[in-house]
Amino acid sequence: MSITHRPRWDLPLDPSLYAPDEEEKAFMKMTTGIQDDEELKTHIFAIQAKALTVYKYPCIRQFDFMRLRIARMPPYQQFLELGRQRKDAIFLDVGCGFGNDTRKAVLDGWPIEGVIAADLSPQMWNVGHELFRSTPDTFPVPFVQGDILDPAYLAPAPLLPTSSTPILDPLPPLSEVKTLNELHGKISAIFASAFFHLFKFEGQEQVARKLAGLLSPLPGSLIFGTQTGFAEKGGWGVDGSRADYHSDESWKELWENLFVEAGVEVEVKARLQQHRGGLNGYGLYPENTRERFYLDWSVTRV
Repeated sequence: MSITHRPRWDLPLDPSLYAPDEEEKAFMKMTTGIQDDEELKTHIFAIQAKALTVYKYPCIRQFDFMRLRIARMPPYQQFLELGRQRKDAIFLDVGCGFGNDTRKAVLDGWPIEGVIAADLSPQMWNVGHELFRSTPDTFPVPFVQGDILDPAYLAPAPLLPTSSTPILDPLPPLSEVKTLNELHGKISAIFASAFFHLFKFEGQEQVARKLAGLLSPLPGSLIFGTQTGFAEKGGWGVDGSRADYHSDESWKELWENLFVEAGVEVEVKARLQQHRGGLNGYGLYPENTRERFYLDWSVTRV
């Protein structure tokens, strides 16, 4: 089960949290077509308010839908090179939300015909079209709705041994894909931002195992992402509920063990970065005393 709401998330909006850096502002201007700073800000505030009627995620309150997280991951250039060099490479943005990372990858050169997005509900993806002033025709990336814990949507699959020989099975047209099960062993790159920490530890391992089954057997295929983490693995209690956060070391161990079981060699990297929300999480948790971090990571077939 994933976390979709906590009482603390009902706090009023805080306009002071709108603080895009120059790269983020340039990205938003390019994708929306709005060049005036104040007009852009008004547009983004309106979209934020609308999105919060769907889900009250702190990431929406904090304007994370403007962030360029994928572009700031250590393997980003490796990821883009994969899209340029590998024939028919597929990129999956799982837990895509508004689709800001999806759009950044396309803007920076990943072929749009090889991109697919997935999330529990299409509502945020549709709000993303409003945010970026696009339509399914002008930004034709297929969206595949489903609960990743539902085996009818994505079931675990045996991990294929790494091989330099491409799979000869024809790729399905991404526009016709209805579940992620259709893409077992066919995806070259998977990105998961602010996704894994929505699940308890058991669920995180289940999801990791499922995503691993989607990965192409070709060397260089990778899964990467970022989420909230701790210096030491543990639970974090607030508002009577609990979140489970990995450390960089425990997260590496999870992925290494998963692939070792199948006899597949991978390179796993993880790092902890300072959380921009500070100790109190942008004011949501003033009583918090345990430092949280961004846990950035990647898993690459060798």
